[in-house]
Amino acid sequence: MVMMVTEVAAVNKQQVSTASAQSKILVDDLNLFYGEKQALFNVSLDIKEKEVTALIGPSGCGKSTFLRTLNRMNDLIDGVRVSGNITIDGEDIYASNDVIKLRTKVGMVFQKSNLFPMSIYDNVAYGPRMQGIKNRKVLDALVEESLRGAAIWDEVKDRLKTSALGLSGGQQQRICIARTIAMKPDVILMDEPTSALDPISTLKVEELITQMKKDYTIVIVTHNMQQAARISDKTAFFLNGEVVEYDDTNVIFSTPKDQRTEDYVTGRFG
Repeated sequence: MVMMVTEVAAVNKQQVSTASAQSKILVDDLNLFYGEKQALFNVSLDIKEKEVTALIGPSGCGKSTFLRTLNRMNDLIDGVRVSGNITIDGEDIYASNDVIKLRTKVGMVFQKSNLFPMSIYDNVAYGPRMQGIKNRKVLDALVEESLRGAAIWDEVKDRLKTSALGLSGGQQQRICIARTIAMKPDVILMDEPTSALDPISTLKVEELITQMKKDYTIVIVTHNMQQAARISDKTAFFLNGEVVEYDDTNVIFSTPKDQRTEDYVTGRFG
């Protein structure tokens, strides 16, 4: 018997994958080393376009490390070495040195909101301005579009010039999502985006993620298995740097093929 998460996954219609979904990210035999220590082992995943893919597993199992390979954030760490292949839309992301272009295409939302000490408007407009967009009407339209896309426009439209740091935690996280949307990415990575939020704010972000997959491919790291069951189409279970099992979310939580997966989702460890 696979805990209550199973029931959530079973009834959530969002979990039904479409056979026509195309591959967006292909990961083939990925290995990652921090110096001499290997952190990822032979990871291979086919991440579909405009789906939510959840990465679950105990702390230290390689979920966030893997997530950061998808926009090469690990490049910022000394001694990191990667082998294998990652392609996005058929392009090898490690074959190019243009990481700025990659990180524009592959946005990221972190565990804790990392807003700048400036206005709501300026936070959202920051990336486009750095890309050379100066026209005020264009920026105004982009900020509104992004805030609407993050389902927070109605809450902040009358105080765009006030500090973003005065917002609640849940609102700050949605501003971070709006700031990511403003860069017009294809893929959005989320590393524990609701772990610091209260239940009501968490629900709002989860509802937003479900809406966003119409336009974006989303990969989310979460320790919350109920969350993975509620919002994801596919789930990958990581353990000790390896992908133990990767399948439709309802399969992972109801009829997993590997005993280790069942032990984890039923709470026997982790």
